Amino acid sequence: MLADEVYQDNVYVEDRKFHSFKKVARSLGYDENDISIVSFHSVSMGFSGECGRRGGYMEICGFGDDVMDEIRKVASVTLCPNIGGQILTSLAMDPPKLGDGCFENFMAEKEDIRLSLAKRAKTLASAFSSLEGMTCNRVEGAIYAFPRIHLPAAAIKAAKAEGMSPDLFYACRLLDATGIAVVPGSGFHQVSGRNKATGTWHIRCTILPGEDKIKVMIPRLKEFHESFMNEFRDRS
Repeated sequence: MLADEVYQDNVYVEDRKFHSFKKVARSLGYDENDISIVSFHSVSMGFSGECGRRGGYMEICGFGDDVMDEIRKVASVTLCPNIGGQILTSLAMDPPKLGDGCFENFMAEKEDIRLSLAKRAKTLASAFSSLEGMTCNRVEGAIYAFPRIHLPAAAIKAAKAEGMSPDLFYACRLLDATGIAVVPGSGFHQVSGRNKATGTWHIRCTILPGEDKIKVMIPRLKEFHESFMNEFRDRS
């Protein structure tokens, strides 16, 4: 089991908690002899979100000595690991503890970041859900909203004429008109809906821009979406 667990601190709702794959496996009675687990974490994602810094670590459980020897061999031939990444990784693995002089400041700053991300998540999800033909589940964790778009048939037809998937067509038009960059959901190999002719279409939007930038972005998004839907509205 290769477990990407970089968003373990990014949980924004009280009725959800992070549970690691290792914790779940142990609670089900599986030990290292039953299942091999590698848990990955990174300073460039998750709570720290230092995207320009490349550093991370993994916990490896349930592998034999022969495999571990090979992993150490690969690690030992790394000639030029980046210094910034090493420093941040060490800080992530050993954060300030109760009794340290900076502990209160660290916890206060961490909570401020979490609350701000939660606010941005709620704001964006509400904005998407307020748009015609869009639905968006609440963002319970991580750093993305993933709204579903119900596009008019004329828009789907126009996308096909351009050789694009409908969500990519929408994303490109949005970028050209507003400068807002989103990722088309079709890039994640989503499952088609019951209607095989149209499927289901989504876009992925990050919640990382600051609260002030999101406030500026939402009116541009709404203006574009209204114009787009009017342009391709079904008139039959």
